[in-house]
Amino acid sequence: VQLQASGGGLVQAGGSLRLSCVDSGRTFSTYSMAWFRQTPGKEREFVAAISWSGTNYADSVKGRFTISRDDARSTTYLQLNSLKPEDTAVYYCAADPLFTGSNRARYGYWGQGTLVTVSS
Repeated sequence: VQLQASGGGLVQAGGSLRLSCVDSGRTFSTYSMAWFRQTPGKEREFVAAISWSGTNYADSVKGRFTISRDDARSTTYLQLNSLKPEDTAVYYCAADPLFTGSNRARYGYWGQGTLVTVSS
């Protein structure tokens, strides 16, 4: 599994972005995928996850962010709508063949981050 995240950038508050995470491996469809984010001095926090059991979101992003996946393209997406300055962070995608959920320690594979900056 090799994850490559992209799609970050600078956007005004209220705007939208779509992040992508491509897996160059061959077993993407069997993996649970997730997005986390991190700001300087803080722990990496859970944003959203998608697996065979469905999707789940952090309370802070429910109704604004949507996680999805395209197994044919080995890609996971995170659609970010109604962005707020507090959403500014480096966003990381993660994968695991067995675990799904919000516990970052349980994910075995990580991509490099992509920076999202929301201006007020």
